[in-house]
Amino acid sequence: MDGNGYEAYERLRIDRAAPGVLRVTISTPGRLNAVDAAGHRELAEIWRDVDADDDVRAVVVRGDGTAFSAGGDLAMIEEMMGDHAARRRIMREARDIVLNVVNCSKPVVSAIQGPAVGAGLAVALLADVSVAGRSAKIIDGHTRLGVAAGDHAAIIWPLLCGMAKAKYHLLLNDVLTGEEAERIGLVSVCVDDDEVHDRALDIAGRLAAGPAEALAFTKHALNHWLRLAGPTFDASLALEFFGFTGPDVREGVAALREKRPPKFG
Repeated sequence: MDGNGYEAYERLRIDRAAPGVLRVTISTPGRLNAVDAAGHRELAEIWRDVDADDDVRAVVVRGDGTAFSAGGDLAMIEEMMGDHAARRRIMREARDIVLNVVNCSKPVVSAIQGPAVGAGLAVALLADVSVAGRSAKIIDGHTRLGVAAGDHAAIIWPLLCGMAKAKYHLLLNDVLTGEEAERIGLVSVCVDDDEVHDRALDIAGRLAAGPAEALAFTKHALNHWLRLAGPTFDASLALEFFGFTGPDVREGVAALREKRPPKFG
């Protein structure tokens, strides 16, 4: 590794993909890059390290293999359900994932291939430019699990695709393909599946070659729209984590484990 502290990351693989471009790969092989407790913590921390790295001018974030991320793993969810201290810790990390991407001065490009759910989806959609494959499977997943659509949903979905589409997809949890996500404005660009990573890297390279200060200031100014939604974000996050103490999430987790539709009371 390159001495910037990236060697400490266990669930994120870090490499320098092109001049000025850092590539962050979510990697839990064999589990569709599901985010466990260590991965959740690292997704919150990486953006501070990126921001402090003078050699980085742009970032690509992607998943290992043919998936972006299947979201939070069941072990982490069950830990939150049963442990108040764990809920506090993971809630703080969930807040940091969102705000640290928003406040990172370097432009972030996401390469969305395959399933993108939960915490992974938060990073994918909060990226400054999102590139999705046509058959990517984008789903927020929270209400299907039995908790409110917290983390990134309330702060960014209505701004990207409008309130009507945001409510439809966040309440019903219909799967969005990359093609449909581009049509409604949820992602920046849609390309053929086999072009996702190359296109994201090309965009990041163009950003890395651009005027760093002007890009950082433009991102900072535009992201005030997200900062204005701070109270909405805090409320959604609190309501989501309150739900982890209730009965619906227990049924949601049981249904996932038993591979059946949930039967909420």
